[in-house]
Amino acid sequence: MSERVRNVLFVCTGNICRSPTAEGVFRKLVSDAGLAHAIRADSAGTHAYHVGEAPDHRAQAAARSRGYDLSRIRARRIAPDDFAAFDHILAMDRDHHEILTQLAPPAANHKIEMFLAYARRAKTLDVPDPYYGGPDGFTLVLDLIEDAAEGLLASLRSEQADGLSR
Repeated sequence: MSERVRNVLFVCTGNICRSPTAEGVFRKLVSDAGLAHAIRADSAGTHAYHVGEAPDHRAQAAARSRGYDLSRIRARRIAPDDFAAFDHILAMDRDHHEILTQLAPPAANHKIEMFLAYARRAKTLDVPDPYYGGPDGFTLVLDLIEDAAEGLLASLRSEQADGLSR
């Protein structure tokens, strides 16, 4: 029986800090779990400020310190086709959620979620923007993203198991 591939899109403002970090962390968790054939991840921004650029060097340094490689990711803006292509469109904060809801066709609104809703320890739904701060902000973002990425993977595994039992 072939498994249905789940496509996950992480979204922040410019796609150079939070969402590429989430993509990199989640891809590694998926790969380490042996599920790269069944779950795919990507990231995008709500704005086109940094299209084509690599993630912020501070985001890359924080990720690298924990074994995640973001160097191949390039910023892109969310596209209309993304709302059909992705099963889960995960906003890094409430502003992103609102923008995504406005951009999405009504039939795709159920796909838009807050990423930190999957977190098990975080006490917030918003991943703070570390761009204008120092290295500690990138470490905090990484902590939140790792928490939510683990919860998301557990949820997708459960979703997959439910689908196989039907």
